[in-house]
Amino acid sequence: MNVAIMQPYFFPFIGYFQLIHSVDLFVLYDNVKYTKKGWVNRNRILINGQASTCTLPLRKQSDYLDIRDREIAESFDKVKFLNQIKGAYGKAPYFIPTYALIEKIINFDEQNLFRYLHLALKEICRTLNISTVIKVSSEIEADHKLKGQSRVIAICKAVGASSYINASGGQDLYSSNDFNEEDLALNFILPEPTCYPQFGDHHVPWLSIIDVMMFNSVEVIKRDLLEMYKLV
Repeated sequence: MNVAIMQPYFFPFIGYFQLIHSVDLFVLYDNVKYTKKGWVNRNRILINGQASTCTLPLRKQSDYLDIRDREIAESFDKVKFLNQIKGAYGKAPYFIPTYALIEKIINFDEQNLFRYLHLALKEICRTLNISTVIKVSSEIEADHKLKGQSRVIAICKAVGASSYINASGGQDLYSSNDFNEEDLALNFILPEPTCYPQFGDHHVPWLSIIDVMMFNSVEVIKRDLLEMYKLV
């Protein structure tokens, strides 16, 4: 069984969904420290031909809290966010179905950051017909006091994995020898550039899944874009 383990992100890019699509079980970290400058609560969309950051604002809380303990700010203006999406993508070919999905997600009645992102992830996967099983890390009986690679190996063994697949950015963090000693294969997913027509001649790559879905049908995403990666 192939397993991947990642923290949740706010409307992540296509590579995140390629990773989910490539495994049998996707473990979503909830009991890890929130990374302030990461992509947990922000991403990039296309505005006037340029990549622009969109952010899910959080309540002011301790920087040492886990993702599952963080809360979305009450000041989050959902109408303003949705209007930003309308302004950016109103003329995109798949605006209507994609906007309906975004509107449903943004209007979730949930203030907890992890539960909000978890619900959003499941909704997007359902729309893209990704059937991979998703489990929450804290619900897996493993030693969660471990750190880094040791924790990943413990979770993999707890769920009966035969191989672990990680994003390409993890190549400097994990040792194939250490995984092999635990009878686990280690692979990394390398997303290939997904160049598709946007509004102009210049393609802006690696934007949120929002951008991908605005310009591509679910059928094309499922058949082509989710398969545009290499395992090394």
